[in-house]
Amino acid sequence: MKLDLANPAWQQTLPPARSLATDAPVAACAFSRDGNTVAFALGDGQVRQMPADIKASVPDATPALHSGVVMALIGDPTGDGFISGGDDGRVLRVALDGTATELLAQKGKWVEHLAAHRNGAVAAGVGRAMFVVRDGEVREFGPHQSTVAGLDFSKDGGRVACAHYDGITVWSIGQVVLPPRRFAWRGSHVALKWSTDGKFIATGTQENDIHVWRVAQATDMRMQGYPAKVKSLSWTADARFLYTSAQPVFTAWPFSGKGPEGKPPLQFGDEGAGLMTVVAAHPTAEFVAGGYDSGELQLGDIKAKRSVVLKMADGSAITCLAWAPDGFRLAVGNDRGDLLVIDLRR
Repeated sequence: MKLDLANPAWQQTLPPARSLATDAPVAACAFSRDGNTVAFALGDGQVRQMPADIKASVPDATPALHSGVVMALIGDPTGDGFISGGDDGRVLRVALDGTATELLAQKGKWVEHLAAHRNGAVAAGVGRAMFVVRDGEVREFGPHQSTVAGLDFSKDGGRVACAHYDGITVWSIGQVVLPPRRFAWRGSHVALKWSTDGKFIATGTQENDIHVWRVAQATDMRMQGYPAKVKSLSWTADARFLYTSAQPVFTAWPFSGKGPEGKPPLQFGDEGAGLMTVVAAHPTAEFVAGGYDSGELQLGDIKAKRSVVLKMADGSAITCLAWAPDGFRLAVGNDRGDLLVIDLRR
């Protein structure tokens, strides 16, 4: 991807974008597998879809799919649509025409976290349990020590890691039944992300730090010094860096060579208005997007150690970011209910 943030055009004008205002806060956003459609999870039960092309017409809103808040949303890696979870206890596969098929129903519980793998498996965090749906079969894993606060698939799709109180648990979901692996660290873990190369699992904790385990050796490391809880984690495509939220500038921990132990993080870019709430590494290149609690949005270039503003602060915290597969469009949602798609091609 060729983006030259030193180009004066990036400093002088904001990139073209399309914005749509709704009446409900946005919990999550995602692009379809082909990158032609973007969807937003709204607090009124809607999974609002629109074309990724910012010049295309926007269809009317569709009826709510969930009876309450849509809490989680991801692109379907095996189809053209999306997968959503809500506080009505349902996990839905949502087609591009807005119709939905129910994958899981747990009445009276919340589906707060979702993950999916290209092998067809869908994992959902429901209370203290995790459910995995694949080929029409539903399997339950747990219960954990507390509510599942994050989950993610291993690179090969054969395992799922769940964050909870006092650490994480890694479950084998293959046909061969293996005992779960427990990685312990005291306190509450509030976010989880498996590295893109499969070697590390990172969590954000209630104690304003992050914890990382080497999966093969089961050794761990702790990185401290954050002014707030780290609720957003994003690995670069090559797993060389882990980006984290809860700082006023881009913060990346290096994982090449001997890793980050004993080293400070790489921090770069212009200090934004407030603290970052969401970070999203580019799917292929050395760029990263960071949204702030003030509503400001920046694009960072780790190679050039600089950043540019993509959206000015407006007082509404950014709640989600998602890159299109080609890396030229960025979806943004906030707690006021604004849906934004930014086109970075110049």
